[in-house]
Amino acid sequence: MRIVIAGGSGFLGRKLTKRLTDAGHSVIALTRRARLNSAPDAAFNTVEWTPDGVGPGLEKHLEGVDAVVNLAGEGIADKRWTAARKEALRSSRLLSTRTLVRAIKACAIPPRVFVSGSGVGYYGAHGDDAVTEVTPPGSDFLARLCVEWEQEARAAESRATRVVLVRTGLALDRDEGALAKMLLPFRLGLGATLGSGRQYMPWIHVDDWTSGVAWLISDERASGAFNVTAPGPVTNRDFTRTLGRVLGRPAFFVAPAFVLQMALGELASALLTGQRVLPACAEQHGFRFSYPTLEPALRSLNL
Repeated sequence: MRIVIAGGSGFLGRKLTKRLTDAGHSVIALTRRARLNSAPDAAFNTVEWTPDGVGPGLEKHLEGVDAVVNLAGEGIADKRWTAARKEALRSSRLLSTRTLVRAIKACAIPPRVFVSGSGVGYYGAHGDDAVTEVTPPGSDFLARLCVEWEQEARAAESRATRVVLVRTGLALDRDEGALAKMLLPFRLGLGATLGSGRQYMPWIHVDDWTSGVAWLISDERASGAFNVTAPGPVTNRDFTRTLGRVLGRPAFFVAPAFVLQMALGELASALLTGQRVLPACAEQHGFRFSYPTLEPALRSLNL
């Protein structure tokens, strides 16, 4: 297959690109930084684009391809959520998605599937309640952002193009992402439960994430929203204790909620509330997770 990935230079974009090219697919990664790759017949090339909501000329790279995957957007937890940062989070997602949708609609032969990123933040805080794809959205900043993001993506749907929305949880990888940032303090014995620790943390092994997205690309039955999270969500307290056990380090500390709120502002709310998200649609469609539970998933990463 020929697949275009927007955000292909990011953490998950690079992981997905490798999985797809290793499987023999031809991939073009859209990036804001020009870094054109080697030979015309190479499996992996990069193409510069401007995700400004317009993107003139982008359709020539999408014409007749099998799939477009949209992972573009600023990192949610990279910086404190000032008003300017929240606008950057919002605009980077909405404009990039709008750019891709307009290009798809301009194609004489549009892509067969548009897989667009979203997040479990769509649901807002839900305590211990089980959350599936039919659960309505929340009302906080992240939930409203995900709703807008998905609305932009749904505009690509047509008789020729199905749309899949990937609501991702915490993707676990040793070298990149949130887990990689946790490893040093945990190795120093400074791992800490966040607030009460009762909030759920929907997570997924990075290999299950890439295989899940590859499956969504290829399975013609898949459309609409899919929670791409492991079937065994855990609380923050259980996550902390399990990671400490895997690393052979104590993890007895607690980071009080008020300290996190002072340090991180509104971003702290995303860490102190959670969702017990279940991948109902993926399981109903027959997807099989290699790492459904946390401890084997962490141990497989050779931390």
